[in-house]
Amino acid sequence: MNTIEYFEIQSSEPVREVAFYASLFGWKFIREEFVPHEYYRIETDGIRGGLMKRPAKVPPADHGTNAFVISVMVENFDRTSEQILALGGQIALPKFAIPGRCWQGYFLDKDQNTFGIFEAAEKAGF
Repeated sequence: MNTIEYFEIQSSEPVREVAFYASLFGWKFIREEFVPHEYYRIETDGIRGGLMKRPAKVPPADHGTNAFVISVMVENFDRTSEQILALGGQIALPKFAIPGRCWQGYFLDKDQNTFGIFEAAEKAGF
């Protein structure tokens, strides 16, 4: 547990980035219809990933890094969420189900860096 198991790319225009990364790396993208926002699962020869419609504006070019988001698999989503908040973190996108797979959510650390956590759960969303 507590290992990096997933990466995500945020995009203002997901179809554009799907074409870019598919052409560049040969990744396969599968549109996920059950997720509450535009989302594509990424199939690579290695780590699992996803590409989602960006939920906020792109930071200006001279305001720091605009990067991929990692998600850490945790044993208990709710307990880890409580720890994040107790340590001064913030919720960026509340807990939601990816049906049949996991509970997922996004947080900000004290420096506003986004990261995700997820708890594998076959009964999530059912």
